[in-house]
Amino acid sequence: MPIPVDNLYKNIPEDVPNELFKTLAERKGVRVERIVSDGHATPNGEWYDQGWDEWVLLVSGGATLLLDDSSAPMILKPGDHIMIPAGCRHRVEQTDPLQKTVWLAVHFGNNNVE
Repeated sequence: MPIPVDNLYKNIPEDVPNELFKTLAERKGVRVERIVSDGHATPNGEWYDQGWDEWVLLVSGGATLLLDDSSAPMILKPGDHIMIPAGCRHRVEQTDPLQKTVWLAVHFGNNNVE
């Protein structure tokens, strides 16, 4: 049986009014996800606070990420990656408004993944 090849940039629409989330692979306790942002940011006053670790790679575009325990935001460019530990409150302050920002996220220890 041939193993299919897919592409990270496949099926990204021209207009992205809301961030796009696509699961690329899943196994017990691990989920790999593509996220596409187009000038999006976490709404004011909101934070992500996950019960699992998340490794994030910025593939294209640009973003500013703020961790709750950090005094300064992190400016991410293509190739930058970060491991966000479970329970670390974080938010996306901004993503590039001039081009799509593509992220690759790997969620570890997520009990929602069977």
